[in-house]
Amino acid sequence: ILKPISVAARYLSAASTDSITIETSLPFTGHKLDPPSRSVETTPQELLSFFRDMSLMRRMEIAADSLYKSKLIRGFCHLYDGQEAVSVGMEAAITKEDCIITAYRDHCIFLGRGGTLLESFAELMGRRDGCSKGKGGSMHFYKKENGFYGGHGIVGAQIPLGCGLAFAQKYNKDGTATFALYGDGAANQGQLFEALNIAALWDLPVILVCENNHYGMGTAEWRAAKSPAYYKRGDYVPGLKVDGMDVLAVKQASKFAKEHVLKNGPIILEMDTYRYHGHSMSDPGSTYRTRDEISGIRQERDPIERIRKLILAHDIATEKELKDTEKEAKKEVEEAIAKAKESPFPDPSELFTNVYVKGLGTESFGADRKELRAVLP
Repeated sequence: ILKPISVAARYLSAASTDSITIETSLPFTGHKLDPPSRSVETTPQELLSFFRDMSLMRRMEIAADSLYKSKLIRGFCHLYDGQEAVSVGMEAAITKEDCIITAYRDHCIFLGRGGTLLESFAELMGRRDGCSKGKGGSMHFYKKENGFYGGHGIVGAQIPLGCGLAFAQKYNKDGTATFALYGDGAANQGQLFEALNIAALWDLPVILVCENNHYGMGTAEWRAAKSPAYYKRGDYVPGLKVDGMDVLAVKQASKFAKEHVLKNGPIILEMDTYRYHGHSMSDPGSTYRTRDEISGIRQERDPIERIRKLILAHDIATEKELKDTEKEAKKEVEEAIAKAKESPFPDPSELFTNVYVKGLGTESFGADRKELRAVLP
């Protein structure tokens, strides 16, 4: 996502392809399957890219918080800071031919799929240069050409759509898979179990990824779910519990899951993660959990700090170089915001576009169905 900066360039030479084996912080827990190895292969270059990408995502979400408070972003807005390792680790194991579909906490997933900061901030501010031309806003980012089928505002509705994408992949014999992401708050939805049932019957290459950040809106998981072991909830469908704050564990699990579904049909991955912000911008996030809980996770499990420690421990870059990377990320975000602010709002006529297929001459009538008001493009 973020261009390699000059200070780290010496680490991006041929030597950076040297493989390093790192053990995940926690073992994987499997349901109806043998979990993958804890030993993950990586390179100095990959670790630096993880650090850069997650730093950029974190900076973007912090900036979105300020823009919302300044009323430059309106409507709903759900931030992803804390959960960056899920997006970055997943992308490290798959290609843009694989599909991803998610709920409305979607800004960083879009960035991970190759979206730009300008497209992100312009969309958040409802401007024409946004990825959905300013018409989708925070909850409806989209990038079909890179296999990103959007953020969805209806809780759980993206899961059957994700299974549909996987059906198309199997039908076309693409050799690709779909990652359908949902939160613990959506995990009790009937449509999840209906979609999973048919996906299992048809052996569809779909990975259901429960991003368990432990709170559905303001409700702790144990208050909403009789069994919060979401990786086991598929019953007859195998599952895997993953430390979603460890980018290397996510990478290993995603690689394993893709290989599994192409041969055997669906799997559930439960990513044990955490959101630092509230559920949405209207939720301060501090009434149903303590500040100590949030700061404890930041100190002990933060995905960016974990990678920083690994990079320093393996002598891949210095503290100053990593600080410079973070400064560069901040600068890129500020430049993108400045450009997004200059982007115009969509023309009012855009209200009538992308509703019907072009060229069908769909007619718009008045309330009494007699008066023809317009023929839509």
